[in-house]
Amino acid sequence: MPEFHAKDGTRLYYTDDGKGLPILCLAGLTRNGRDFDHVAPHLPTMMPVRLIRMDYRGRGQSDWADPSTYTIPQEAEDALALLDHLGLEKTAILGTSRGGLIAMVIAATAYDRLIGVALNDIGPDLSVAGLDVIKDYIGRRPAQKTYAEAAEFRAKAWSHFTDVPMSRWLAEVENHYIETEDGLDLRYDPKLRETVLATGTQPAPDLWPLYNALLGLPLCLIRGENSDLLSEETADKMLEQRIDMIRADIPGRGHVPFLDEDLALDALQEWLEDME
Repeated sequence: MPEFHAKDGTRLYYTDDGKGLPILCLAGLTRNGRDFDHVAPHLPTMMPVRLIRMDYRGRGQSDWADPSTYTIPQEAEDALALLDHLGLEKTAILGTSRGGLIAMVIAATAYDRLIGVALNDIGPDLSVAGLDVIKDYIGRRPAQKTYAEAAEFRAKAWSHFTDVPMSRWLAEVENHYIETEDGLDLRYDPKLRETVLATGTQPAPDLWPLYNALLGLPLCLIRGENSDLLSEETADKMLEQRIDMIRADIPGRGHVPFLDEDLALDALQEWLEDME
């Protein structure tokens, strides 16, 4: 099993597939490397790529750790440690939600390690409504008892997503949960909730300097038109500050697009071409 150890000894899982431009895929807050299963088959058809996916500490197949280390700065340090482990001087980053925030921190602290950054439904201003949704579900097992029940629930409840086949919802819940005799369990340390809620008691940091740290790097923004976390206003402001940014707003998608939508793939192809 491909793994390495962070500086504090935490064992971290990753996958490394293909040859070509290295792309480090960083998933959402509670997710793991399988978040990119839907887009992974498409990227090598655009250009040769080396797709690297890391499970953050406490998520997926990585070890659980001290919950106080479930932070964006620590996860950025872990990502850089993975690059060192692989002997990679530079990489592009495709960051979904929290993964995009980690990419911004790396840009601010280790700019020379980056080739380009693609942000999936994330920016330097986060909607309170979207953050409240995250705080409500994080660390809690779902009421549904089986994958089928959970997929059916998402298909009905996630009205900000349209035209999503049931097979996709099933793949999503299988990635997010483990089906047991006692119902569905989480594929991440539930103590992640403690850290996330603790940060909610502090003043929100100004993330615009981190976004501005991306200056000079090929930049792509993919946003769900129905996103409750990244507003259209924020996306517009991001584009104003980076008029060279590639942008795609995906209809029928909330937080977050799956990345295999036609408009998302077009944007990613343009981004890859910018890094050739």
